[in-house]
Amino acid sequence: MKVLALVLATFLVAIQAQLWVGRGSLPYVAHLREEVAAARADNDKARARNDQLQAELRDLREGLEMVEEKARFELGMIKADEVFVPLAPVRPASAASPVSR
Repeated sequence: MKVLALVLATFLVAIQAQLWVGRGSLPYVAHLREEVAAARADNDKARARNDQLQAELRDLREGLEMVEEKARFELGMIKADEVFVPLAPVRPASAASPVSR
């Protein structure tokens, strides 16, 4: 009877050890859940970027408006019949007229 109790106690200790420090332990499972949450966040960011690129690609395939817009903003395109007027950045009133004392 004492041998049986000793064997059962050993099994109980082994099971508890696995629960607290083994591969299936509670801290290990919590760590895996954090990794899964981080991976899901990365996937959501990548999915949003993919959606944006697909929309841009669809616009490029459908018409020339997107091509013209990109050429204007990224390459500085000006049409033949347009007049380009560069604007200086607006300065605050205090910086525009210094006060002398």
